[in-house]
Amino acid sequence: MVIDYNARVYIAGHNGLVGAALVRKFRQEGFKNLVLKSHQELDLTSSKDVDLFFKKSKPQYVIIAAAKVGGIAANIASPVDFLVENLKIQNNLLEACQRYDAKKTIFLGSSCIYPRESPQPMLEEYLMHGPVEPTNASYAIAKIAGICLAQSLCKQYGMNIICPIPCNVYGQGDHFEFERSHVISALARRFAEAKQAGDGKVTLWGTGNARREFLYVDDCADACMFLMKNYDSADIINVGFGEDFSIKELAVKIAKISGYKGDILWDHSKPDGMPRKLLDVTRLHKLGWKHRIGLDEGLGMVFDDFYRRKKLIKDM
Repeated sequence: MVIDYNARVYIAGHNGLVGAALVRKFRQEGFKNLVLKSHQELDLTSSKDVDLFFKKSKPQYVIIAAAKVGGIAANIASPVDFLVENLKIQNNLLEACQRYDAKKTIFLGSSCIYPRESPQPMLEEYLMHGPVEPTNASYAIAKIAGICLAQSLCKQYGMNIICPIPCNVYGQGDHFEFERSHVISALARRFAEAKQAGDGKVTLWGTGNARREFLYVDDCADACMFLMKNYDSADIINVGFGEDFSIKELAVKIAKISGYKGDILWDHSKPDGMPRKLLDVTRLHKLGWKHRIGLDEGLGMVFDDFYRRKKLIKDM
């Protein structure tokens, strides 16, 4: 599609991990009119506030990266919040995009939408072919509902919308607070602090046997830009790294980067989550996009970000 670089582009959730990377990418590409609103400036769970914002700003491109997110512990503790808040955000934004004639909308999904026992790697066609992972069911079901609404708006009103489904995303700007962090940022903090404190052991949740796929956040933003320019279908499309790693393998990598040399123990009483989560990215690769940042390089950048933000030094 022909892109107007002077168009008004609204990135919902621009202060989040993916949203901030999208801002970097759009600015790098030369977009000159980004519309950015913090949570304090715009409550996305309020249909009235969202409608008024769209009526005034009339964004031409909308990227929905706003969501309530968290790791296994947060999802288990607050299932109502993960379901209700995400449904409100999605419904308000998607309906406003249709009502105010956005030229193109990107609704970001999540690989947790796929069935817990899905064949691996997971094809787009596997969606809704089995129950989702119970530990994050509320978030997954909310995302599935958002995809259904997006596709329904396309079918009923001809709305131009795409639904990328990214794998686990990590990188610059992630949360390091344990109650909000995902696995890579949580492990980076655990091992960095254990190294600093001289701890001889670190105990982690689960068995370590679960396998995950990780995509650096700037690659995710790059894929979204690519799809905005080259993909025009409401059918979901996977965005991933194409390779997965066990949590044990990941922990060893992160411990090595941090300089931690103690023991790594596993608390088998805690859940692993989905046994394996690897996306089939054949469709995206055939379109011409592939990731650029390898896992080791990306993990190094996570530690750079952690030390910079926590005011720690690299030779702790």
